[in-house]
Amino acid sequence: MESSAPSRITVVLLLTFLAAVFLASISCGKRPTATSVPQNKESLLIPRRVLFGNPQKASARISPNGKWLSFLAPVEGILNVWVAPADDLPAAKPVTNDKNRNIRGHSWAYTGEHILYTQDKEGDENWHVYATHVETGKTKDLTPVENVHARIQDTSHKFPDELLIGINDRVAQLHDIYRVNIISGERRLVQENQGVAAYVTDDDFQVRFAFNFTPDGGQLLLKPKTAGKTGKGAEWEPYIETGPEDAMTTGPTSFDKSGKVLYLQDSRDRDTGALFAIHLPTGESSLVAEDARADVGEVLIHPTEKTIQAVGFTYSRREWQIIDESIRADLDYLATVEDGELIVTSRTLDDTRWTVAFVLDDGPLKFYLYERKDRKVQFLFSSRDDLDQYSLVKMHAPIIKSRDGLELVSYLSLPASSDPDGDGRPSEPLPLVLDVHGGPWARDGWGYNGTHQWLANRGYAVLNVNYRGSTGFGKNFINAANHEWSGKMHDDLIDAVDWAVSEGIAQPDKVAIMGGSYGGYATLVGMTFTPEVFACGVDIVGPSSLVTLLENVPPYWIPLMPVMKNRVGDIDTDAGKAELLKRSPLTRVDQIERPLLIGQGANDPRVTQLEADQIVEAMTAKKIPVTYVLYPDEGHGFSGEHNRMSFNAVTEAFLAKHLGGQFEPIGDDFEDASLYIPTGAAEVPDVADALPAARRRMPE
Repeated sequence: MESSAPSRITVVLLLTFLAAVFLASISCGKRPTATSVPQNKESLLIPRRVLFGNPQKASARISPNGKWLSFLAPVEGILNVWVAPADDLPAAKPVTNDKNRNIRGHSWAYTGEHILYTQDKEGDENWHVYATHVETGKTKDLTPVENVHARIQDTSHKFPDELLIGINDRVAQLHDIYRVNIISGERRLVQENQGVAAYVTDDDFQVRFAFNFTPDGGQLLLKPKTAGKTGKGAEWEPYIETGPEDAMTTGPTSFDKSGKVLYLQDSRDRDTGALFAIHLPTGESSLVAEDARADVGEVLIHPTEKTIQAVGFTYSRREWQIIDESIRADLDYLATVEDGELIVTSRTLDDTRWTVAFVLDDGPLKFYLYERKDRKVQFLFSSRDDLDQYSLVKMHAPIIKSRDGLELVSYLSLPASSDPDGDGRPSEPLPLVLDVHGGPWARDGWGYNGTHQWLANRGYAVLNVNYRGSTGFGKNFINAANHEWSGKMHDDLIDAVDWAVSEGIAQPDKVAIMGGSYGGYATLVGMTFTPEVFACGVDIVGPSSLVTLLENVPPYWIPLMPVMKNRVGDIDTDAGKAELLKRSPLTRVDQIERPLLIGQGANDPRVTQLEADQIVEAMTAKKIPVTYVLYPDEGHGFSGEHNRMSFNAVTEAFLAKHLGGQFEPIGDDFEDASLYIPTGAAEVPDVADALPAARRRMPE
């Protein structure tokens, strides 16, 4: 997902650590109907490789000096970074050479000659930070320490050869801040972590604030007791204390050029998180931007002046509030280029050239190079050229009322032939797939969604619901989910199903639930707490027990555990554990009545393999059928293209068997994948025939 959000420590820190991977490649699945490909474009069966294979190109970025354009594209099937002269895109060549795992994101160092990216091994999330020189192709591991979780803390145009990196090499629970030279790799300790979740740094690479969580799940922004005195042995004092009710919607975003103004997202004394400017010498605060329905989202900041120029707010669709009139003409012009949502993906330091992307609902991301002086764009590429031969469907954004009056912003796609007038209501009810996002502290949004296009193409209605706890809709909406895992959070999903049935969208006996991480947990809850509602379920890396989930968190989650205690439950007391077990699908396995498919990565550090193993074992002991797909080289989600394709192949056949839609035969989608199916292969059509015998045993 492209983003123009600020890079400083914000509430996004918390959400980044806790939010799960949202898998756009997952679904669940009357006896399959393998059909010949019709000639009508609207009826063409879109191949899975087109929907879920790696993009041809993605993530356009211009270097800070305007000399180069970079993007992601496959090299022998693996996404790597490519670079071209800014005015000669056809001359692009790959500069990285990862042969094992896709590079999923990248940025430019301020040298203008180096690409920065992070990579882990087989999904273990032990991230390393790498720098690649674009002309020589030489790549340097800037964090050459085993078994650490490194993250880029900050970059600054004032120090083009350096960056700040957080590394938990000294204490696994804590990230110290190092200043690292991109060229030599030399590393110097800047801030030894004295027991906080994170630090806030500025463009001068100074540590300005520390950030921590209070025992009740609130947060504390700390400042040095002596101005400018940080580092080892520094003393800190409270600057802003936020109660647990505001902890996910309040936090620092960035500084102005002088370093005297702190921009703060703040929901205290209000519902939604607005953007404020705090003059640090006086403490005076002024409102920059607000929206009564949505929290601050993306923020456009001038690359060197550090002024706030525009703020994005997303309720159902992104809307930009312009703060700096100097860019109004730019945004007005760009709004005429494509009928979609604008994202600014990069800007040169002199701010004369931007790369921008447009999010469409019925087409792939489109990337352009924008020349500000002449106000003209040059089309660069779309993320998937092979979608052009297929008819894609529009995405509708209904607002569904929960039983207790909350407004649930939702997204609905329908097969084109079922909705000839395009009003978001099919001519007759359809099988429905309820696709639940992960997190839960994340959200679904409008725009091209491969899963929506896939399921609609196969004959299903597909519905995303921003249930309570989803982010972006104010603190009251988030806080309504506290201690409501399997409770009111699940009620919201059931209310959405009831709405779809009452509106003539869904067949009541043909509703599937699926999702990844929290969405996987929601799937297991659906199968165990409301087993009569769903015809089948697909759980991907979902926790089966909230107790074992919280007992096995990665070490760098330890500072965040007060938040989990406040939001999910108390793992440290007998009463708390008992309550968590009541909300755990593992304790209700005997309630499962309908088919279930489970996918898991063996190296998942967040939702460990134990979560899948224990519910599969419990179901097997009770002779309840289950299909279990395990990937020994994956973590929290399926990053590898072949693995992703293989799981989607299983899912599509599963869906088709239990909901009755069309499906594409599995074919050779298992050939280069690492999947094992230790139980339940025979439960899904085509799977047993396509699966080598050796892949039916659990790997050692």
